[in-house]
Amino acid sequence: MSSNSTIRSIPKIVWQEYSIIIVTIFIFAVAGIIAPRFIQPANLLLILRQSAIIGVIAMGMTYVIITGGIDLSAGHVVASSGAVLMLLQSNPNVPLGVAILACFAVATAIGLLNGVVITQFRVPPFIVTLAIGIMARSAALYLTGGTSITGDRGDTIFRGIGTGTLFDIIPIRIPAVETVLTLIPIPLLIWLFLALILGAILKYTKYGTNVFAVGGNEIASKYSGINVNRTKIIAYGLTGLCAGLSAILDLSRTVTIAVPNAGQMYEFEAITAVVIGGTLLSGGRGKILNTFFGVVIIVAVPNLMVMLGISVFLSGFIKGALILTAVLLQRREKANV
Repeated sequence: MSSNSTIRSIPKIVWQEYSIIIVTIFIFAVAGIIAPRFIQPANLLLILRQSAIIGVIAMGMTYVIITGGIDLSAGHVVASSGAVLMLLQSNPNVPLGVAILACFAVATAIGLLNGVVITQFRVPPFIVTLAIGIMARSAALYLTGGTSITGDRGDTIFRGIGTGTLFDIIPIRIPAVETVLTLIPIPLLIWLFLALILGAILKYTKYGTNVFAVGGNEIASKYSGINVNRTKIIAYGLTGLCAGLSAILDLSRTVTIAVPNAGQMYEFEAITAVVIGGTLLSGGRGKILNTFFGVVIIVAVPNLMVMLGISVFLSGFIKGALILTAVLLQRREKANV
């Protein structure tokens, strides 16, 4: 009886843990049948390259949501840290490394500020992150005068971050190998590396265990000796850091920024990907791997719609339906526990 019960529970466990991967494979398989161009290598790599911009934010957002929080400042952080990056990168007297570090510093500082205010003043995360995000963008607008800032377009190293391929890093001149290397974009490599690092931290370290514990039961975590405030502050700081990396990947393609529009809706795209990936909005459960596939889905949807001749104005409708479905499924799952 017990053995049969275990066997019957396997499909349920597999679906609960890996449903987003199964759904992604299904969507791509069906899309390949109705629009063969969709699954061509060039298009798949385009989807993955585009996914990296939102994907790196979603990695950090996963940590915040697992703790039971939310971060509505990520898009504003992209704009503010990106403005600092462009102002410094356009100055020939400032080394590129300094400009990139400054971008990371600004983004991380805003994230840490979110965490400190939330934990010290006990204000709801969505209010704090929204307010601080608006303030950060406003400061960037003041700093740039509200105009577009164009950096040094001749900086091939910086442009290579967003437009280069693995061949630029490993120039192996063997025809077959060279072809493969030139197909793999650097933004995708950065995103994959970040996902591996953050996934390992979440799964194998004490801090990762604390993140799940805080999201599952904050009061119990506090009484068990976990520093709840520090855990949350680090999570928000990490999301800020990821937003800074997103700014670098985004701006290195165009080497210009329009602060009023930069990073718009990035935070909502990231949150959508995290929730579609199965992370509970109430906290306590989530996976970096599943978030990765959630990002791929929300980026692939508009791509597929274009190929099918469906108005891209409906992409928001579909994304909204996806996140609503994910939340309803989470609610149903919790009711059945």
